[in-house]
Amino acid sequence: MREVAEQRREREDIVAQGVLASLWAEMRPKQWVKNLTVFAPLLFSHNLFTRVEQIHAFVAFALFCLMSSSIYLLNDINDREQDRLHPQKCHRPLASGQLSIGIAFGVLGGLALTAVVIGTALSPLFVLVMVAYWLLNVLYSLWLKHQVILDVFTVAAGFVLRVVGGAVAIDVDISDWLLLCTSLLALFLGFSKRRHELLLLQEAAGAHRRVLGEYDPHFLDMMIGVVTAATVMCYALYTVSEETVRKFHTRGLLLTLPFVLYGIFRYLYLVYHKDLGGDPTQVLLHDRPLIVNLALWVLTTAVILY
Repeated sequence: MREVAEQRREREDIVAQGVLASLWAEMRPKQWVKNLTVFAPLLFSHNLFTRVEQIHAFVAFALFCLMSSSIYLLNDINDREQDRLHPQKCHRPLASGQLSIGIAFGVLGGLALTAVVIGTALSPLFVLVMVAYWLLNVLYSLWLKHQVILDVFTVAAGFVLRVVGGAVAIDVDISDWLLLCTSLLALFLGFSKRRHELLLLQEAAGAHRRVLGEYDPHFLDMMIGVVTAATVMCYALYTVSEETVRKFHTRGLLLTLPFVLYGIFRYLYLVYHKDLGGDPTQVLLHDRPLIVNLALWVLTTAVILY
């Protein structure tokens, strides 16, 4: 009897470990790198080395990670049938049937509630921003992701809300330039992702994601060209604007423009010549030149500002 009980416990442990592993995969921790935009206001507000603001920014980052994982679970619940048609997404636990819908619903609710409860320690306004982010993504999951152009705009709005949340968490004013640059860069990444999905799935694109049937490579190439030029010009104008020079007492930020140019051109190279761009996070995590370039941009910006 003791051996039977031990074997039962071992089986239960194996099942529990499998569920936890599946949940961890569905929470997509690698995608948390997107939430690093929360730290942008910390860098550009001259608070990078202020301990209280550092703590608040890290807490905000952690809470956005919980909230975004809640959204990933909801998206994968809704998209599990379509994901089975995707050569990569079909291996996700919910799409492959390794994780039950009931457990996923329970965890996504727990993650969102935990983020809201802890967020009240920062400020009610920060909680409001997080709730707006969550509701926007719920609306995206249920409807907006099927609306051509608006689907990419919604993804970009999510990045803007992260930046706004980062500013609210450390109680600083939000720069219009920062919001503009964030919006345009997010649109650039979003249209590049749609292009990759369209070319990867070919005829099955519309079956996997209905809105892909409304796009074609030529149209996406034009959109990418527009937002690329707009992003570069917006950042260049920001570095030399009177407001920026007056705030930081330097014109040195213009020296960071080459890093921005190289980063965007490198990403375009990966999209058009390496058929990458379907997952911007994976590109940013694995392409060494992009990683080095980003690190140099952060370092140069910090040296100039501080």
